[in-house]
Amino acid sequence: MAEITAQLVKELRDTTGVGMMDCKKALQETGGDMEAAIDWLRAKGLSKAAKKADRVAAEGLVAVVLRDDGKGMTGAVIELNAETDFVSRNDLFQAAARKVATAALDIEGADIQALNAATLPDGQTAGDMITQLIATIGENMMVRRSARFVVPEGAVAAYIHNATAPDLGRIGVLVALKSDGPHDRVQDIGRKVAMHIAATQPLALKTEEVDPAAVERERAIFAEQAAASGKPPAVVEKMIEGRIRKFYEEVVLLKQAFVMEPEVTVEAFVTKAGKDMGHAVEVTGFVRLALGEGVEKGPEADFAAEVASLTGAA
Repeated sequence: MAEITAQLVKELRDTTGVGMMDCKKALQETGGDMEAAIDWLRAKGLSKAAKKADRVAAEGLVAVVLRDDGKGMTGAVIELNAETDFVSRNDLFQAAARKVATAALDIEGADIQALNAATLPDGQTAGDMITQLIATIGENMMVRRSARFVVPEGAVAAYIHNATAPDLGRIGVLVALKSDGPHDRVQDIGRKVAMHIAATQPLALKTEEVDPAAVERERAIFAEQAAASGKPPAVVEKMIEGRIRKFYEEVVLLKQAFVMEPEVTVEAFVTKAGKDMGHAVEVTGFVRLALGEGVEKGPEADFAAEVASLTGAA
């Protein structure tokens, strides 16, 4: 019997796309015979996961999760993709999204590789759980994005738009707020801001955080429009600067008109809400994930047969 080395397990995983634990078991069951191990995985219905990997996964769920850390809070949001909207209503898929989001609470930054390698409470990694789910449900799946906020003193608020189930849906927003006020009241302020973000899609929290390339692109467009007016150069420059200010008001969160009270900015709303509560509140960050945004979708596939197999339809 061949020695079941880490390299042998890795080779089987690279060949089949199946999780490490299942690959190790397959090799143990077949005495280290690679071809037999592949057949063993196929017989178990696991190796088909690799065949799904080139199919576009732009549906699925965005999941949010919050954790109270005492004076502060931690919040995470992830996007778990699948091929069809049908899968987002599957209990196993929803449970997987929640598990991945919970694991993301302890992953720094947006490191998807580290998130896939994170160990879940049942001992398997998040990546292996997704691989097994692919084999069970029959669609390509992937953890596409994640984000996390850690607030030492204050709260993290979350909002799901178009919710499929509690804390799961098509758009997820996290808002980080610095404050020494009660978490629940600070979160209430943050949730209103999160709802605003879901609707307005701001590009940045503050003016200085807007991508310079985006500003220059807008400036070039405004310059061309202003020059066409035939006004003197000094007037044209003032017109450009005025339009740039308007651009910031449209894309910078704190400068945007608050959707629930359009006569005030988001910044003014938060300041007043904190004053009314008796504790200063400052928005320190936000993230908005919309399901499938930025995914280049190919021609629609016909998944009728797979849907029928899942529902038991003929």
